[in-house]
Amino acid sequence: MLQSNNIYGNNAQMNPGDRMHSLPMAADYGKKSVRTFFDFSYTNVPESQNKYSPLLFLFHLRRISKVKVVSFLLGLSVTFLIMASYILMWDKRGIVFTPSSYQMEPVIIPANEATAQVSSKRKELDMNRLVKLITSKQEYTPRKVPDVKEIFKADLHLFSEIPRLFLPNIKSPCWYQEFSPENHSEPYKTNHFTLRSKTFKAVCKDLRANFSQHLHQENGKHFRLRCLPYFYIIGQPKCGTTDLFHRLRLHPEVKYNTLKEPHWWTRKRFGYIRFKDGPQESFTVDDYLDLFDLAAHSIHKGILGNTSGDDLALQLITGEASASTMWDNQVWSYQHVNKEQQAPPILVQDYIHAVHPDAKIIIMLRDPVERLYSDYLYFKTANKSAEDFHLKVVQSVHLFQSCLSEKSLRFCVYDSNLFNAMPVRLNVGMYIIFLLDWLTVFHRGQILVLRLEEYAANLKATIRRVFDFLSVGPLPELAEAALTKRPMSNTRRAADKKIGPMLPVTRELLNTFYQPFNQKLATVLDNKAFLWTNS
Repeated sequence: MLQSNNIYGNNAQMNPGDRMHSLPMAADYGKKSVRTFFDFSYTNVPESQNKYSPLLFLFHLRRISKVKVVSFLLGLSVTFLIMASYILMWDKRGIVFTPSSYQMEPVIIPANEATAQVSSKRKELDMNRLVKLITSKQEYTPRKVPDVKEIFKADLHLFSEIPRLFLPNIKSPCWYQEFSPENHSEPYKTNHFTLRSKTFKAVCKDLRANFSQHLHQENGKHFRLRCLPYFYIIGQPKCGTTDLFHRLRLHPEVKYNTLKEPHWWTRKRFGYIRFKDGPQESFTVDDYLDLFDLAAHSIHKGILGNTSGDDLALQLITGEASASTMWDNQVWSYQHVNKEQQAPPILVQDYIHAVHPDAKIIIMLRDPVERLYSDYLYFKTANKSAEDFHLKVVQSVHLFQSCLSEKSLRFCVYDSNLFNAMPVRLNVGMYIIFLLDWLTVFHRGQILVLRLEEYAANLKATIRRVFDFLSVGPLPELAEAALTKRPMSNTRRAADKKIGPMLPVTRELLNTFYQPFNQKLATVLDNKAFLWTNS
């Protein structure tokens, strides 16, 4: 950018081209002096007077215009404020001038489709090497499952609130918890979910109105029925979990919590809502259990035998559908910054299995290439385009390759620093890594893996598979028709549809990248449909 005339002389009469050539060049430095803002030595001052430079400084300072002085002071103030803000942020974000451990090569977006095809061919050799690297590291030793005592020790409060045994003859994992009315005159008042969800706050208002009717009295004490989820829809994001959640709610034996995605197991119980905001208030075990009180109250009526549908009440189940449960273990790295382990020693599934070993797990998956593009369109708020998506994909692949060249596959998939550095959530589509870790604690029969493509193409058959998996009765024909005719939830927004599909070169790159992960997934599940070759 051209500087002011006070520095480089009066160029007001020059055209832009002449002015550009009038700038001092590197070769000229050392041959002649360069005037600066504080250079007060003029040619008309004898050298003998240079010894009086302090006085000359004060004399010539008066000759500086007020505008210059004000501009200089303003610039100095702004610089000071910026530096102060960085210093204050160091304890939260680290020193901002420290380079990332993952370095990227410069990436150029092709200007047109012809150039894109050439770029794709140039990248093909690199991608082939990366695919070979991924394949060579896929056969790793399964994770060591922590001992139950280690899990208990890691969260003493969790296991002091939840018993090891649940009530018999009830399908859901429920138990009676002692309740002191004098200490809880207004139940749900301090629940952190009510502070962040107007919907759940309204539900709690209704639950509070007749709360005393759902208390059980025995030996002069009061007890309330508490229930954990019977099943978990654990992932993945942008794979149809929202639609499945709302359809299952239509079954009379399923009593859902009000919130689809509490994200309690992965974040909120540790005090994190968004990692970029740092730790905030912790959501307690009771906060989480309150989410399932609609089911607990209905089951309690069945236990007391106060309703005509007692048998049905005892068969009621509840569940939750946080799409982060399958893959998100980032909180470990935030709590153990100086740990040397290459992956979290205790995962979310270890805690869930410890409190409810018989839990049922539902996983919804989608072609990871399409999932990533949908994820980008949904979560990016501005300046979205197929070209921008391509740039971010290439950057993310470079970052992942940089990590994998030095670390193990599991390390790179779980590494929070890499996850935060990548512009798109590339690792979320590496389904097999997460599934294998879930299979270290839950039996294969406890996990139902679905494909969104099959779910959309044959909704009725897929829903019946889910009902059979959850051991709930079949729906009457009219109810089943209403369930299947319900419009799809959380579909792509109209504005995002106008952006169009991803570039062919992006699809080719991602298909190549995810191929070894899909191959392993199809082998483990013994189902070639998970290759997504026809997507």
